[in-house]
Amino acid sequence: MRRSLLTLLMATMLACTAGTEGTTPTLAPATTLPPSSTAPSVEETTTVPSTAPETTTPTTQPVTIAPEDLVLESFPVPAGSGPHDVAPALDGGVWYTAQDTGELGWLDPATGETRHTDLGEGSAPHGVIVDDAGTAWVTDGGLNAIVAVDPAGLVVTVYPLPADRPDANLNTASFDGDGMLWFTGQNGIYGCVDPDTGEVIVFDAPQGPGPYGVTTTPDGVVYYASLAGSHIARIESDRSATVIEPPTPEQGARRVWSDSLGQIWVSEWNAGNLSRYAPETDTWDTWHLPGDSPQTYAVFVDDTDIVWASDFGSNSMIRFEPTTEEFHTFLLPHDPGNVRQILGRPGEVWFPESAADNLIVIRTSG
Repeated sequence: MRRSLLTLLMATMLACTAGTEGTTPTLAPATTLPPSSTAPSVEETTTVPSTAPETTTPTTQPVTIAPEDLVLESFPVPAGSGPHDVAPALDGGVWYTAQDTGELGWLDPATGETRHTDLGEGSAPHGVIVDDAGTAWVTDGGLNAIVAVDPAGLVVTVYPLPADRPDANLNTASFDGDGMLWFTGQNGIYGCVDPDTGEVIVFDAPQGPGPYGVTTTPDGVVYYASLAGSHIARIESDRSATVIEPPTPEQGARRVWSDSLGQIWVSEWNAGNLSRYAPETDTWDTWHLPGDSPQTYAVFVDDTDIVWASDFGSNSMIRFEPTTEEFHTFLLPHDPGNVRQILGRPGEVWFPESAADNLIVIRTSG
């Protein structure tokens, strides 16, 4: 993948398609990242005898924790941060968007230490993801730009949307199989950034306003969800978007996530459903969340293909086992918690309580 670490701005932004003109990005002052700690391993270590009796070879064997034994571990972040999205960092820490303060935060789970990086005047960061080099990529609705933060020196690089695309209401981003960063904007756009050149291209979304969550399948295909449009869409090789309608009308598809088979899981905000779209057969399956009035906000599929969703209606995190169709509910420590996004790494599921200035992890292996 061409996910290179960018620390300098492009001299000029390349022109977008359809004759649109790019805007030259600006660079925020760099700050220095102090040395960080690495979170300890959560795997149990066993030893296996080798053919030579005097030596042993250590191996690690993760042990899956039963759903009823899973616990939530909380980490407070600075008051007033309003953490919206999280993304595990390569150094063992966790990035989070401090939407209310215009900063990108970083948490050390081993110590609880946090650090904040200013993203610029007017910033209101929404989503954050991490590339293969460890760079954090932020969709910033306040700046109307994509922002990259270098973990080594916390240098901030800004990639503004073209001048004729103001107020896109940027939401989330995902890399495709070729290393292009795709992003969504609720005011009716989707687009991409080439990390190698800094080119930003914006497209009109079919059916107008609504693009919100976005995901990439294992074979590199990008899908996004349209909240206002109540559909999902697939981005084709020619960069057009093909609308795919879920079976439930006006369901409010909010976020999407791919499992290991390339099936697309959808959180249906208005309907309180969790749905799955199978591209190979063009078929849908739908499950209603437990509880009286569920509101399915975020969805995430972990490394074992267990599905996680947040429910504003019951102020809880929901675990769903697709093979048994069983739900497990985990009440949040704060009411309201307002979990707007979920992400993770092997053995860990992370999510923010945006209303409580708190991050939470559920460790799924021990």
